[in-house]
Amino acid sequence: MEGRATASVRVDGAPAEATLGGGELRWRRAGGGGGAAGERVLSLERDVLGVEASGKEVIVRAFVAAGAARARSCASGAGAGGKGVGRRRRRDFVLEMADGEGAAAALFVFVNPFGGRKCAKKIYDTEIKPLFEAAGVSITVQETEYQGHAREVASSLDLGKYDGIVCVSGDGVLVEVVNGILQRTDWEEAIKMPIGVVPAGTGNGMAKSLLHAASETCSVSNAVFAIIKGHKQSLDVCTILQGEKKFFSVLLMTWDIESEKYRWMGSARFDFYFVPAPGYESYGEPVKQVENSIVESLEQNGKSHPSSYPGPSVEFQASDWRFADGPFVAVWINDVPWAAEDVMAAPEAKHHDTIILRDCPKADLLALLMKMSDGSYVKSPYVTYLKVRSFKLSLGQLVENPKRGGIIDVDGEVIARGDGTYGKDRHQDMMAYGPPIQLTVHQALATIYGPNRIR
Repeated sequence: MEGRATASVRVDGAPAEATLGGGELRWRRAGGGGGAAGERVLSLERDVLGVEASGKEVIVRAFVAAGAARARSCASGAGAGGKGVGRRRRRDFVLEMADGEGAAAALFVFVNPFGGRKCAKKIYDTEIKPLFEAAGVSITVQETEYQGHAREVASSLDLGKYDGIVCVSGDGVLVEVVNGILQRTDWEEAIKMPIGVVPAGTGNGMAKSLLHAASETCSVSNAVFAIIKGHKQSLDVCTILQGEKKFFSVLLMTWDIESEKYRWMGSARFDFYFVPAPGYESYGEPVKQVENSIVESLEQNGKSHPSSYPGPSVEFQASDWRFADGPFVAVWINDVPWAAEDVMAAPEAKHHDTIILRDCPKADLLALLMKMSDGSYVKSPYVTYLKVRSFKLSLGQLVENPKRGGIIDVDGEVIARGDGTYGKDRHQDMMAYGPPIQLTVHQALATIYGPNRIR
């Protein structure tokens, strides 16, 4: 059901399936039978007096018709016979998460009023805040005022006051929060702080991926309910390195060709080296001895060095690396299946999935792009799909136009662009186009709120 969230809970100690949405709290006790008589309903407006969070329990204080909560047929204020609700009485209902995890007691919430259609503030006031208040969650709200604001706040926030951080935005604020936390001197402890994401922007790839994995609709209420339930799961974080410059990614990194009319039109030759994940050692070719110096220089980048971001580091041996020949049309590294709500870039993604789109006729390329909504494009013979622990690109120019380069995008933000690309001045980008860029995966480094039932 659109806009509704469902979870296994205990109501007054008895197992039940509960649904929150549409201004109602419903539950059906396990073994309670079907039909209207087996389902109980509380109208948040007409029946609920208040909600109190007490440890792992949520106590719903209600004023309901005699006979506990009203049956579904009475939810509109009239019973099967068309009569209004009769005598009411005070009743408390105790809800407990079935897995024993309780709602967070205090959350720090970032709201990005500029993201997407600039509706995040309205979404928070009308849909998100009422649910948090109903669950008895203490909320501290910070509206972001400019790009990078969430990163600055997260880098110095007193995390001891909160049980979690919530990002009401697209994916951009989530990325800023992770980067801000990993910038802290206490990052090893700070990165354990659970982070929640509520879809209120344009990308929403993380929220879509989390909810889709649990067969739930990507909606505001489903995302909020997952946070209230307190279910958590690990999240991979990737280090993006170029010399002394360091950035952290949680969704995807892409290299492709940008055109004013089309994207991914054309191909380029460049060095593509990678360390395969277990089970993918047969992909690519071993690095030749003459190339070891290239790889070894990048290994040095993975070691600890003076940087504004402390963060984790991983070292590899030269013998771990392999390479792939181009030309390439695009390279995508994905931590989650959905790049956006309507783009399934990596259908099998759980950790560091790599998609290499090789040079192909334009007709085949356009046909591939039409299949990105369901991920079926990965079955094409022009697509190589593998998992990596680390990779590096020495960025090259177009085969058709050697004076023109491509675009490097991390989690929806361009970090480097080559000559001939349009848009912002490339000198303002975080990294340069040309020198090698390396990505390294840190498995299960961070924690994120997500639905409990993952397929």
